[in-house]
Amino acid sequence: MTPPPPPPDVEADDRWLARLREWSWLLDQAFRVPGTNVRFGWDVIVGLVPGLAELSSPAFGILILMQAYRMRVPRIVQARMVINAVIDALLGLVPGVGNVADVFWKANSWNMRLLERHARPGVPHSRFDAIVVGTFVGLVVLAALIPILLLAWIATWLYGWLT
Repeated sequence: MTPPPPPPDVEADDRWLARLREWSWLLDQAFRVPGTNVRFGWDVIVGLVPGLAELSSPAFGILILMQAYRMRVPRIVQARMVINAVIDALLGLVPGVGNVADVFWKANSWNMRLLERHARPGVPHSRFDAIVVGTFVGLVVLAALIPILLLAWIATWLYGWLT
């Protein structure tokens, strides 16, 4: 029989949440384009340095995910947070597109909202969380199947052409 988990250290969790909230704001929303409501953060500026952006944003995303794990956020919500971080990292790999995408795809801020919403025990995940994760998994499976089906179609076409 496994012992029950230790009680959460609420004060330490609150300190971590405050620190992560501040970092998230700095990375995603610290600056505003004058005359608009468009905000961006240091993530966009750091993205101008080749190689650095590919490390900084995912590293911060990992910190948020580690805190979500420590605070026992529901697994489906953690999966949604991973999806946000993966999309952010993939967009960041495309030269030129990554910086523009960072202005609009604020994965750190979204993950912080998810973390804060589900940070305390007893807060269930929403149906939307499950829909997002299910859709993403379906798209990944579809993306994996398309090349396989295409190769099978080409192979059968070649076989028919050669015989």
